[in-house]
Amino acid sequence: MNETVKVILERSSARKYRNEHVSKEDLELIVQAGLKAPSGGNKQTPRFVIITNKAVRDRLMVMNAQVAGAPEGFDVFYGAQDVIAVVAKKEGDWVCDGSLAMGNMLNAAYAMGLGARWINRARQVFDTEEGKKILADAGLTEDVEGIGFCIVGVPDEELSPKPIVPGRVYYIE
Repeated sequence: MNETVKVILERSSARKYRNEHVSKEDLELIVQAGLKAPSGGNKQTPRFVIITNKAVRDRLMVMNAQVAGAPEGFDVFYGAQDVIAVVAKKEGDWVCDGSLAMGNMLNAAYAMGLGARWINRARQVFDTEEGKKILADAGLTEDVEGIGFCIVGVPDEELSPKPIVPGRVYYIE
């Protein structure tokens, strides 16, 4: 079986991470996979903010948990120390473009032996004044919408593919 297809079929999200950072080179490689994702009309609307700063990571985690209504102290980033925020310039099919970028990054991280997981609620987090300030502090001042948080780390659990729900494929022949 082709190695790329094998990664896609075997990928699983991690829910538990070791308390360590991923190398800068690995994070940049994962973002490269996101940058190479297809985009409608080749508009390349997704933008990526790599967060390795603990204070900012923790603040985004708390903001995200508040939107989710999670219990106080619950880490919605599951202990992952590194987060890649994916936002997209509001042009064309930006939500689809950002979603494809997230998918590429999740597959790339898994192929590299890392754990990764898509965390929702980026739109709500970055719609706040505090969220916009975090983006501006990173140098991102365009009108963007949050797509998702790609948490990345060394998994502290064995990853195995989840079963596929049957009955979701239809044919017109």
